[in-house]
Amino acid sequence: MATAKPVLFAGNSNRALAEEIAKKMGTHVGKALVTTFANEECRIEIRENVRGADAFVVQSLCKADPQHSVNDSLMEMLLMIDALRRASAYRVTAVIPYYGYAKQDKKTKGREPISAKLVANLLSTAGVQRVLTIDLHAAQIQGFFDEPVDNLSAGYILANYLIGKRKLQGSSCVVVSPDAGGVARAETFAKKLQTSVAIVFKRRPRPDVNEVSEVVGDLQGKTAIIVDDMISTGGTLVKAAEALLDRGATSIVTCATHGIFAADAAQKLIDSRISEVIVTDTIPVPLEIRGGKITVLSVGKLLADAIRRISANRSVSEIYEEQEEELARSQAGGGGPLFAVPAPSDQPEETFVAAETGSEAVKR
Repeated sequence: MATAKPVLFAGNSNRALAEEIAKKMGTHVGKALVTTFANEECRIEIRENVRGADAFVVQSLCKADPQHSVNDSLMEMLLMIDALRRASAYRVTAVIPYYGYAKQDKKTKGREPISAKLVANLLSTAGVQRVLTIDLHAAQIQGFFDEPVDNLSAGYILANYLIGKRKLQGSSCVVVSPDAGGVARAETFAKKLQTSVAIVFKRRPRPDVNEVSEVVGDLQGKTAIIVDDMISTGGTLVKAAEALLDRGATSIVTCATHGIFAADAAQKLIDSRISEVIVTDTIPVPLEIRGGKITVLSVGKLLADAIRRISANRSVSEIYEEQEEELARSQAGGGGPLFAVPAPSDQPEETFVAAETGSEAVKR
């Protein structure tokens, strides 16, 4: 049974989200040096006592800036997990808002690696005892771990925003899956908005390149809401939007949990006929592209609630019951706090005291 001493640590990939999670938990990010040696090898040093602590390491496996690659993020996390384990932490949980390498979850042709499985093996070998993540690209990745995996969903946050801010639900809109593989996700999201589903069929002549071949569903006179788990190059969304508008949709809104925005994807979407692009902060979105068409919602409260429950050995699935209630209130006309940014409070619901207050992470 976990002790009442949870401690939150973070690498350099998504420091802002880690700080928000800590704020909502009424604690601080633990002191740790996360930088590099002169030879550019990762350097990790935990700078507070974690003996017997329930440690949580927050790190998105993504590229945070031009000097910080996906592989740097992965290596930082592995070394932090190892350092905490060797410092006698009671339990180490990897909080991975965005699980990198997830698209490589199976072999599509001969002589290819299954990278998502290898990442799982690396985390297990480093000593992680539990994984907390959001919207895995493929649900079966949970089976790559022998340790417990909590795969949270940002669907309620996105749906609550659409209902409360955009007033989109019912027959005025249609949820669109950008490919055949995302139909289940689209159907689940459509139930939240109490609307129907359309499907875009496409083919990929080569990696990261796609062509729309057909659209199935009633789009005439409706706002089309394209739902996906991530936005990478933006090509899928731009081409799908054009096809949907040509088939009678009045406007296009896109939703995705993870905004990767590789290369010139953000500009491509801004210049497109899409009216709004909605993502969450599982991956840090540069300030210069926020606003206008690109809206960023926070998953800080969702992760903070999950961490509280894991540390207290309470049910994580109860979060979904609370989200259902919030969504019902939004459908009835009152926006819930799932997408709102609450005012700071001097008296949080639960207060966790870190081994030492304060935080430190040295960025390269």
